[in-house]
Amino acid sequence: MKNYIAVGIAALGFIIAAALLGSAVKNRNKSENTVSVTGLGSKTFTSDLISWSGSFSKNSFELKSAYDALAIDRQVISQYLKSKGVKENEMIFSAVDIQKQFRSFTDSNGNYQQGEFSGYNLTQSVSIKSKEVAKIENISRNITEIINRGIEFTSSSPQYFYTKLSDVKQEMIANATKDAKERAEKIADNAGSSLGNLKKATMGVIQITAPNSNEDYSYGGTYNTTSKDKEASITIKLEYEVD
Repeated sequence: MKNYIAVGIAALGFIIAAALLGSAVKNRNKSENTVSVTGLGSKTFTSDLISWSGSFSKNSFELKSAYDALAIDRQVISQYLKSKGVKENEMIFSAVDIQKQFRSFTDSNGNYQQGEFSGYNLTQSVSIKSKEVAKIENISRNITEIINRGIEFTSSSPQYFYTKLSDVKQEMIANATKDAKERAEKIADNAGSSLGNLKKATMGVIQITAPNSNEDYSYGGTYNTTSKDKEASITIKLEYEVD
């Protein structure tokens, strides 16, 4: 009787083991029946925020004289920008940078030497951020009007930004996801199968470049600020089970 019980237990154990093994094989095969696709979402848009800056300087042997002259230039620049429609709260003047200047020369042995004091150089910058892009662009292009007033002014190139980038990103993610799913469905259909559950979704980083440019994409994301018109793109990688 004990032998029959032992045989029965062994048989039951074999059946359970076989069932578990069959289930494992089935699940393993199921996990192998997957398709991975990458979708692309892109959008072109025009910047709605501009940032522009310029610097001006004065030189003098007397520090106070240089300060006073720089203050006059700052007032002229401020009044000029206001006359062009720039609001006072849009203008930010930096702290004054002070540098002592020395005449340098090379001695008879060819060594560089710092000579006598030649005066102070004071520099200050003004920066503007505005949503009136065209207006600030026009000012940056016609800055010779300030130079013609006797001010030593150096203008930088404008930088362009977009304040509704989060909305653009959401739209691109939706388009990239749709593109990826359509690709997966076509692959499955061509293979005589159908898509199952979504197993994994991986989003790439946003890349913002000038339209029709050959700018390189960056692993951490690219953000072009030199072009007013921009093109943004993002990728979505989806992995589906295939039935």
